[in-house]
Amino acid sequence: MPSLLTKREREVFTLLVQNYSTRDIAQELFISEKTVRNHISNVMQKLGVKGRAHAVVELIRMNEISL
Repeated sequence: MPSLLTKREREVFTLLVQNYSTRDIAQELFISEKTVRNHISNVMQKLGVKGRAHAVVELIRMNEISL
């Protein structure tokens, strides 16, 4: 089954669950903070959820990411 997430979205959320801040994620992936926020927003829209925490819970439940 194809993944719901793009490679970059997966990278962002993998760092997010490791308690990285938006700024930390941007620096780690060499992208802007705005781009990080866009990736997070896109994933929340795909999942139909409000908030990063809810997105993380859903992605873990769907085995898209792990802790």
